[in-house]
Amino acid sequence: MKKRNVSFLLILAISFVFTRETRGEDQLLSILKSELQRETEQLKANGESVPYFISYRVDDLSQASATASFGSLQLKTQGTRNKIFTPMVRIGSYQIDSYHNTSELRYLPVEYRALPQEDNNGDATKMGIWSTTRQAWSNNTQKLSSIQTNSKTRVANEDKADDFSKETTVKYVEKKLSEKQLRFDTARWEQRIKEYSAIFKEYPEIRTGEASFSFQYWRKYFVSTEGSEIAQNLRYARLNIQAEVVADDGMKLPLYLSYFAYTPEGITDHKTILKETRELAEKLVKLRKAPSVDSYTGPAILAPEASGVFFHEIFGHRIEGQRLKNENDGQTFKKKVGELVLPADVSVIMDPTISSFKGEDLNGSYLYDDEGVKSQKVDVVTNGVLKGFLMSRTPIEGFPVSNGHGRAAPGATPVTRQSNLIVSTSAPKTSEELRTLLKEEAKKQGKEYGYYFVKVSGGVTQTGRFNPNAFNITPLEVYRIYVDGRPDELVRGVNLIGTPLSMFSQISEVGDKPGIFTGICGAESGSVPVTAISPELFVRVIETQKAAKSNEKNPILARPNSTQPKESK
Repeated sequence: MKKRNVSFLLILAISFVFTRETRGEDQLLSILKSELQRETEQLKANGESVPYFISYRVDDLSQASATASFGSLQLKTQGTRNKIFTPMVRIGSYQIDSYHNTSELRYLPVEYRALPQEDNNGDATKMGIWSTTRQAWSNNTQKLSSIQTNSKTRVANEDKADDFSKETTVKYVEKKLSEKQLRFDTARWEQRIKEYSAIFKEYPEIRTGEASFSFQYWRKYFVSTEGSEIAQNLRYARLNIQAEVVADDGMKLPLYLSYFAYTPEGITDHKTILKETRELAEKLVKLRKAPSVDSYTGPAILAPEASGVFFHEIFGHRIEGQRLKNENDGQTFKKKVGELVLPADVSVIMDPTISSFKGEDLNGSYLYDDEGVKSQKVDVVTNGVLKGFLMSRTPIEGFPVSNGHGRAAPGATPVTRQSNLIVSTSAPKTSEELRTLLKEEAKKQGKEYGYYFVKVSGGVTQTGRFNPNAFNITPLEVYRIYVDGRPDELVRGVNLIGTPLSMFSQISEVGDKPGIFTGICGAESGSVPVTAISPELFVRVIETQKAAKSNEKNPILARPNSTQPKESK
């Protein structure tokens, strides 16, 4: 049974059963290969602005979903399908080309197109590929001209690495999944989400209470003029439960549960989810009456979920190699390879090659990235020492090739992105040992209490040079741990803030029980699935600020159809 708690970005109900042709050769792959050859030959014959590299990417996404609110089905979609075609037409050379990193050209639009949903509509598919390729060629011709002009009037980039790496040709084609492999009981899941969301009717304080279930089949295609041909399958089943109360001072207080597996059958059992949903509702009622706290500096423990978000947001984005080539980036770790950047007993890897951890499915897993490179395990930090970076096909000095981390949402250009982040330690401490350390440190600092961050909704981080190189994580469930032995106290209104190097220097000890947390990460190339696996962290000094709130009052009229809350079982 597999349970997931989303950390980085709460996945709401989107889109649920799929019927596709599975016999014979994959028609779309054949069209992509033939059109790539035809377009390449025509552009070469043109003689001007001849591309040295072209790739075609198609994200064929089928999904179905349902959402229930307070026990009633609100939204239902069956068999939604989208095919997004994204070409890459690189003009120039591997050394310098039309994708050269300049601040003026970073945010120009990417050429992409929705292809016909029908698998047998070959002519319309070819027309879409042709027109989008032509537009990409035209735009990149103009981009290269601008880059060449700028090079005469601008200081050269500090990083002299090539614009694009040469990689091994790959041929890997999975069979399409069959209708049987994609079939699931929609009625069963619709009934379940109604039951989950109905629990919130019993608590008059709860203003919104929803449950949503989605199942997604993602077939990804990639072909290139280097000879690579890839077709791979991904499946995702997600159950999300969320509810919200509003405190008397107007502060909105949400909590959520989220479960993830590759198939609907892998989601945690029904009785456990009912129990955890009721616990969430009762916690919300308590949170509404919890004290709102002031700004604070002092010791804290980050529970595995908060720790996972911390490493993803504050550390993970700063070891994405392509970002380090941009001279507007803060480049926090670019020149720290071989240096101690974390405690000497802490190691960090990024590994998209593993699909499970302790029997639980991982969201950040894939066989090949969106630039046609095989996924690879990357030892980022070993015993506290920085060893390297995540790399796409955009090299940086000292790292000339990709390690399979060029990723993108449909319709976006791949850049370096995270996958499965795993934090480990060679000197683990138990939860009780961490609590003791927190109390001792709080006494040393003259503090009445330390903080325990349990659940967070996500975070943002700034990596550029023109704004403070800082982070802001939004906790949802936070407790005060008192040094005098009083019971832990639930509080609200806390934002965890700081700057990365300062925060890393305050990490003291790491726990012994890792948690697995799944989410969706949004960045320059859109939203991609990721996972973070991390134990608890004890931090000697953290900084918080008061969370934002509205001035909205609670409604005068009571919510309809509310009953008295039942006791938890």
